[in-house]
Amino acid sequence: MSEMMEASYGQLSTMDSGEFAGWRYWQGDPFETRSGPFYYRREDDGSYVSAFRAEPRHMNGGGFMHGGCMMTFADFALFAIATDVLNGDHAVTLNLSGDFLGPIASGALVEARGEVTRGGGKTIFVRGLVTGDGQPALSFTGIIRRLARR
Repeated sequence: MSEMMEASYGQLSTMDSGEFAGWRYWQGDPFETRSGPFYYRREDDGSYVSAFRAEPRHMNGGGFMHGGCMMTFADFALFAIATDVLNGDHAVTLNLSGDFLGPIASGALVEARGEVTRGGGKTIFVRGLVTGDGQPALSFTGIIRRLARR
């Protein structure tokens, strides 16, 4: 069971080419690879930004990004935002909530930025904002639970 659990986390990798060259991503995470792929990097100010390029497969029947895709990306961003607090530990999402603020069109650069509002222990609180080409699309809050080291 331990080997199966360890394998399911994927491996942190760095893109070596394309639009997101130099950005990090989880290689081998089946859901994130299929739904994204999503990337993140550290900014000059020490914060983290997550990003991906919106594609037609991310859209809903109305032609804008599906709300489930935005929430999936927000869930990814929770962990990127909390990278330093997590310090390499594995964790799970306990809660994720969001308020939809505007649409994201196909082709848009989708980004998420935020902050840890409380961290350091087993429970980490995060808030953030997802934008599409710089326009607010989703405000989110989440709670992450650090897992015990094995």
